[in-house]
Amino acid sequence: MTIEQAGNVIGKTLPELPFLPERSLVIIDSRALDRQCLAQSIATHKVDMRVLAFGSMEEWKQKRHEHPPLAAILLNIGGKKVGEPAVSDEIRKMSSDFDTTPVIVLADSDDLVQIMKALECGAKGYIPSSVSIDVCIEAIALALAGGIFVPASSVFAMRQLLESGNTVARPLAGMFTARQAEVVEALRRGKANKIIAYELNLRESTVKVHIRNIMKKVKATNRTEVAYKINDLFPGDVSADGANRLEH
Repeated sequence: MTIEQAGNVIGKTLPELPFLPERSLVIIDSRALDRQCLAQSIATHKVDMRVLAFGSMEEWKQKRHEHPPLAAILLNIGGKKVGEPAVSDEIRKMSSDFDTTPVIVLADSDDLVQIMKALECGAKGYIPSSVSIDVCIEAIALALAGGIFVPASSVFAMRQLLESGNTVARPLAGMFTARQAEVVEALRRGKANKIIAYELNLRESTVKVHIRNIMKKVKATNRTEVAYKINDLFPGDVSADGANRLEH
């Protein structure tokens, strides 16, 4: 099997290769070394596809007629966040331009918010870089078969959200305690700790404890990131009596 980097063959070509792949897996990664290493790793597992690696889809388009038909796209965003406009726009564009071809996102993060955002943008799978190469290949195979891969670490959290209903208040209740959900809603509205404590009849120190626990659940480093992640995960607005409904 040969591995191609922007149209150039890497490694040795097998002169008597009996089977020419009729489809290709395209790896998109702006980092040359990363994409070459990933392509090499996947190709050594003898996948039934030609493995190609490019810095962008534009590079691939210039060479597309030299390669077998596209079967799947593996977009490696590394440490970038799906919530970044440039990244989410790229996923949406790929999913739209190649609507019959699964786009799978490979990223360093296994954060639930990032995973759901990627799926919302049209990705047919999300692979954290913490998995083995075997799992990565199985995830690609699942996408080719029409399935959607998400890491096991996120399955239970996603199940809670799916079982909690369609309203914004109920998913919050599925992820947080009733009191934490009230604090989350206050954070979304940009309220200071003193105001939150006054409105919820809590000590300010108690509010800080709730915020720390909320930060742990959404893997945020500060209150601003909490608000960003929650708004990304639950884009709708909670009604004025939404917090009260969470108590019941």
